[in-house]
Amino acid sequence: MTQPPFGFKTNGLIRFAKAALVFSMGLFALLAGAGSILDPKTNLEFVVHVLSMDTVFSPSHSGWRAITNPMVHQTVFWLIVAIELVVAALCLWGSARLFANLSTPAQGFNAAKGPAVAGLTVGIALWFTGFIAVGGEWFLMWQSQTWNGVEAAFRFSATLFLTLLFTISEDHD
Repeated sequence: MTQPPFGFKTNGLIRFAKAALVFSMGLFALLAGAGSILDPKTNLEFVVHVLSMDTVFSPSHSGWRAITNPMVHQTVFWLIVAIELVVAALCLWGSARLFANLSTPAQGFNAAKGPAVAGLTVGIALWFTGFIAVGGEWFLMWQSQTWNGVEAAFRFSATLFLTLLFTISEDHD
């Protein structure tokens, strides 16, 4: 039996792919959070319009759900940013642990997945629950021609979910 070129073995490549994808998710969340910190006006305006429900179909019988309090808008915006940064920290920490355990026995690599799993799960909770369920359905964001982030949130949450499924699959020696 011949050795794969450059010492690449399937298990090693799969482990590397898991660590790299978790890193990519962490980088994405870090860039999302940093973008909001560096240019808060853009994404704060998004939050204001979604919570205010000022661009949904008119007349809407669900207008009573609207939140027009600027303090609530600010709080929700900064909560989103904080959660993005938590996702980033957990995924980047998780990817570092995975990279550090690439050559350990499977039990050690599997045991190192905790922060990655936590980060990916929090990310899904933010973009699926926060943006799709709460923003999209409760605040009817899907009705807005201008402030509809449902498709983007779906892409983010689906990518996080697929990465989570791939990451949690058991590694073997």
